[in-house]
Amino acid sequence: MSSTLSLDLQMFAHKKGMGSSRNGRDSNSQRLGVKRYGGQVVKAGNILVRQRGTQFYPGQNVGMGKDHTLFAKVDGHVIFKTGKGHRVVQVEPVAV
Repeated sequence: MSSTLSLDLQMFAHKKGMGSSRNGRDSNSQRLGVKRYGGQVVKAGNILVRQRGTQFYPGQNVGMGKDHTLFAKVDGHVIFKTGKGHRVVQVEPVAV
């Protein structure tokens, strides 16, 4: 009894290794800008402007946080003014 062993050798196509890409990342938006506009009614503590650096300066009844965020100190309506070369945000208190 003779058994023949046959081997079927085939060459398959193969891919080369892919190079790594340096793309594919993005940072989350910082959501900066004016949050309450001129004439709008605000409550004390409301954020008026989120900014990097002082594009807007605090006026009457407006405070500035350590990240330069401007916020209302009293209830009232927002006023934007330009004075001394600066854009200033103020809150005019509501008369009770």
